[in-house]
Amino acid sequence: MNIAINCWILRNKKLDGIGYFTINAISQLIKDHPEIHFQILCDKNFTEDYFDFKNVSKHHIFPPFRHPLLYLYYMEFVVSSFLKKYKPDIFLSMEGFLSLSASCKQIPVIYDINFEHKPKDLKLKNRLYFRFFYKRFAHKATRIATISEYSKADISQFYKVDPKKIDNVSCGINSNFFPLEQSKITEVRERWSDGKPYFFFVGSMHPRKNIKRLLEAFNLFKTKSGADIKLLLAGSILWSKTEIEEAYVNSPFKEDIVFTGRLSDEELQQVLGAALALSFVPIFEGFGLPIVEAMQSGVPVICSDVTSMPEVAGNAAYMVDPFNVDSISAGMEALYNKEELRQELIKLGHVQKQKFSWKRTAELLWNCIAKAMT
Repeated sequence: MNIAINCWILRNKKLDGIGYFTINAISQLIKDHPEIHFQILCDKNFTEDYFDFKNVSKHHIFPPFRHPLLYLYYMEFVVSSFLKKYKPDIFLSMEGFLSLSASCKQIPVIYDINFEHKPKDLKLKNRLYFRFFYKRFAHKATRIATISEYSKADISQFYKVDPKKIDNVSCGINSNFFPLEQSKITEVRERWSDGKPYFFFVGSMHPRKNIKRLLEAFNLFKTKSGADIKLLLAGSILWSKTEIEEAYVNSPFKEDIVFTGRLSDEELQQVLGAALALSFVPIFEGFGLPIVEAMQSGVPVICSDVTSMPEVAGNAAYMVDPFNVDSISAGMEALYNKEELRQELIKLGHVQKQKFSWKRTAELLWNCIAKAMT
């Protein structure tokens, strides 16, 4: 069998959630199936060795630039020509784009469709492309892979696709996350928070991440409790930062709010592992990988009670209403004041995290491919 995989998303070393999913799930899939020939389509600037296996051939694809018009050119001319030439049994697309003109069987990985619910979160040119084409991709697809039961139901209902055509392949946890010794926690806190405990958020500063309400909730918590604790936020501000800046500038506790910027993998493992708790309160997530990474790190979790997050967190997190600042603040207060609650959530998280692994994701993805071949 010959499987072509679109990994055009891997265009530089600054990986995001989709990038990590692609690397971990696909490398595991390749290792599990040495009998299959995998053809990886990647950006011409991609030089990493994630997929350097004997049963892989890499094809560096033009163009390297990103714009909706080039998405269209890439899928309908470059990819379509590639598929016509190499005739793979399946084309698997890791960023959800399909070639509408190609005749082979195709599987998009559609992580979520937040752009359908909150279109203004995207720039106009991307919004128009995503909203015009994704419903067409969903109907063109032989099967669809997604990462949660929530996203499966959302895609099915919004695009009027039979749910039997959609497979939840879930997510795994990166192996570099683990609990820290107390001496290491002390060292990390000395570096990042002046030795003080802290709540921690990680993610891109996208509007759906709800940073403004998180800052407001921290203000309320500090006002009520007087606690000597900080809030650390890690991630690149890739979107309009006006709302976040305004909330930060107006905070009476701005000296206790630290924007770390993007952290390296090693730094993230340490800063997450040394947190008092993860405070992860987006208004929309297709999965919510930081939740299980915190569980892997032995860190209790505060998270939103909407979209996929209750499914991922199970009973191992303190659930809050992300639209309610009082609710988020109450979560912070509960975890700050109750050591026994933190320990109970850590214990429950140890159980919950067993449900997620890249090995399992690769197996579920393979099952999706096998169904498409029948």
